[in-house]
Amino acid sequence: MWFLSWIVIGLIMGAIARAILPGRASGGWFITLVVGVVGAIVGGFIGRAFGADPNQHFWSFSTWFWAFVGSLIVLFVWGLIAGRRRT
Repeated sequence: MWFLSWIVIGLIMGAIARAILPGRASGGWFITLVVGVVGAIVGGFIGRAFGADPNQHFWSFSTWFWAFVGSLIVLFVWGLIAGRRRT
């Protein structure tokens, strides 16, 4: 069940991150899902480094906040990598 919740959080946070940084990354919904799930993992590590507990439960503000921060970071890096390939 936790894997399904990571996918749901990842899809939502990936879509929100893509809305905030439009045009920075190529790809469709699958890339958005991957960015969101990887971003949730990265955000979890960052949150733990700052002393937070980002994996409390599904509806925890900390979980969603750090997943969002991680998704923004991953989407920004993905945009840099994909942008370099196009030119």
